[in-house]
Amino acid sequence: MHSPAADVSRRLAEDAEAVCRHYLTNGRKHGRYWIVGDVQNTPGRSLYVRLTGPNSGLGAAGKWTDSATGQHGDLLDLIALNMGITSLRDTLEEARRFLSLPQTDRHRANNPPASRGSPEAARRLWAMGQPMSGTLAERYLAGRGLTGLGHLDSLRFHPNCFYWREDHALTDPPETWPALLAKVTDLDGRLTGLHRTWLDPVSAEKAPVSPPRKAMGNLLGHGVRVGEPNGVLAAGEGLETILSLHLALPELPAVAALSANHLAALQLPADLRRLYIAVDADPAGLSAADQLAHRAIGAGIDAVHLSPCLGDFNDDLRANDRDALHAHLRPQLAPEDAVTFLDHAID
Repeated sequence: MHSPAADVSRRLAEDAEAVCRHYLTNGRKHGRYWIVGDVQNTPGRSLYVRLTGPNSGLGAAGKWTDSATGQHGDLLDLIALNMGITSLRDTLEEARRFLSLPQTDRHRANNPPASRGSPEAARRLWAMGQPMSGTLAERYLAGRGLTGLGHLDSLRFHPNCFYWREDHALTDPPETWPALLAKVTDLDGRLTGLHRTWLDPVSAEKAPVSPPRKAMGNLLGHGVRVGEPNGVLAAGEGLETILSLHLALPELPAVAALSANHLAALQLPADLRRLYIAVDADPAGLSAADQLAHRAIGAGIDAVHLSPCLGDFNDDLRANDRDALHAHLRPQLAPEDAVTFLDHAID
């Protein structure tokens, strides 16, 4: 008798290419394989997934290997690693969701609803998101001058995300609106929370709810990350501020702490040597930047403020353009970083 895991794994392998197109969007098909950088969907050619082959044994469909790390497994393993899931039960839940399979009564009994706003609820909501490319979320960001960001694995789209108004009665059902989801992770890449921006499906602006943005899970010290720090990191408050900085300096790793208080308390990598702090030009933003800089300097890290012309870097990007943002950033960067990050970003 086959186990439930074996049955789900077989179903996934029968449509291995669809699995890869959903979870490994930065990869591409090459003959009988799907090629990508790693299980985290990094662009590259290290990991390859067999798309065709027998149901089991040597050369089976759905088997994958990362030639750089030696990791290997089946598509259930890949989904678990890709989503940061640590239990077989939750991995099967995610796989069944992808396959649109019904959940068993036993599975439902062992998988009760997560507490609203908890890290577990954030993980489950993130698992229900879909790639951002071609969605309302991409249109929303484009309206903020933020284009070409569909490849970022820290962003997803949810077409019907629950929204509870601040004054709702306990018996009132939640509203549903489309939402941009941003994954909050710790220094090890583990999902700890989620940031949601609800959207108007007609205008592709923020939804007419107050507030149109909320965060859930464990946020303190963590953030929405773009790229992997390698001795240098940029940090700021708002998601759109950091995405604007990323658009101007795509090779510079960055993290959005999501509020001034959280920016001041951001956890810093042990091997960090230079921290760029994207300052919001208001009293709370200036104070948070100074507090973070003080902590960084105390840890032996070179801390450099990056100041916008207007309120923040998204204001700058929308008022001018990417080239103007390049010119404004250049004198604020260390000379070696200007060559590494800014000159590299200019086509």
